[in-house]
Amino acid sequence: MRGEGVQLSLIPIAAWAALACLVSIAWADDEAARKELASTGKLRVGIAVAPTPGAGNVARDGGGRYRGVAVDLGEELARKLAVPAEFIPYPNSGALTDAAPSGAWDVAFLPVDAQRKTKVDFGSAHIVLQSTYLVGPGSAIPTLADVDKPGVRVAGVENTATARAAQASLTNVTMTLVKTADELFELLKSGQADAIALSRESLTTLAARLPGSRVLDGAYLNSYVAVAVPKGRPAALAYASAFVDAAVASGSVRRALDSIGLRTSTVPPPGTRP
Repeated sequence: MRGEGVQLSLIPIAAWAALACLVSIAWADDEAARKELASTGKLRVGIAVAPTPGAGNVARDGGGRYRGVAVDLGEELARKLAVPAEFIPYPNSGALTDAAPSGAWDVAFLPVDAQRKTKVDFGSAHIVLQSTYLVGPGSAIPTLADVDKPGVRVAGVENTATARAAQASLTNVTMTLVKTADELFELLKSGQADAIALSRESLTTLAARLPGSRVLDGAYLNSYVAVAVPKGRPAALAYASAFVDAAVASGSVRRALDSIGLRTSTVPPPGTRP
């Protein structure tokens, strides 16, 4: 689904009216939301940093600044709250999630899975997430099914939705887990792994850095990336969800994806709650 027109056409007029009502209610009490989202006077946005920006992570540009969908949405949400944005980096989405109870961050944009729901509260989704494998140059692995064969070396990033789903789908292979996407890519590049597991967006970008590598068709995980807040912050969750729904409807999410080259990524309709 590309372009604002396509997204808008997915929502019946009655649904748009209901969405507008929910957004106005969620935004009616800005002060309650600001207390939960920006209690320090800043909006602290948790981010997972990887070599390239993807559906659920960001990357550093040449000037050391972060870029990615979470950065664009975080800055936009901070402007709405009239507070500065501060980005709190983590080596992967698992470490970001585990830090939620510490109060180190206020909002994040995370891949959704059942285990993660026990640690954070998810609101509205803004990206449809597919996860698959990248295989190296000259690989004889043609399909997802062929990854699950004895002797195939598969790697993923520890404590992430993509790695958990990959291991759950594999009956003949035990994955190697690393701490960062940088380490993961190096395993494939150096020939120490036959296939690496990440979101399709991240893998497509990595494939451009390794000529001859291939992103496998299909997916072993179909899920979402959604806004998340630490548990026990209902005003923050309602406000952040209303913000994401509006960002989807206005085309902000689509533009953020396009700006980092993820033009084939799918944006769900406003109000999608995983």
